[in-house]
Amino acid sequence: MVGVREQLPRPGPLQWVWYALGGGLPARLAPWVLADTTGPGWVWRHLARALVQVAPLVVICLVVVPVPFAYRVSAAGGGLLLGLLFSVAFMTETTEHRVVKAGYPPGTAGRVRAERAERARLERHARYRRDGAGSFD
Repeated sequence: MVGVREQLPRPGPLQWVWYALGGGLPARLAPWVLADTTGPGWVWRHLARALVQVAPLVVICLVVVPVPFAYRVSAAGGGLLLGLLFSVAFMTETTEHRVVKAGYPPGTAGRVRAERAERARLERHARYRRDGAGSFD
């Protein structure tokens, strides 16, 4: 069975970079934004977007700052660590903002993730999982 994410129109590479940097996407990509921020692996995709946001600053720190290289590496590493820390701290708010920017009402991303988690919980505890396939008699 093909997943929903494969059926949705996807942004092109430049659109995705713009989206990762906080830009909006065309309305036709709104379902993809919702799937991107609520589907399985949404945390890892959020971290990938955060890395794209921090990468230019890390490169500037490594290339432009006129201090010994060891200082530049430690500053870039510290900045990367702090950037990712803040990104994780505000992960749900950031993804919710992306979903609202795509045209959905506030609270949609959290509600969709909660519904998906509840469905997964019910699936894990379903009778056919507990008792086996032959116990419906």
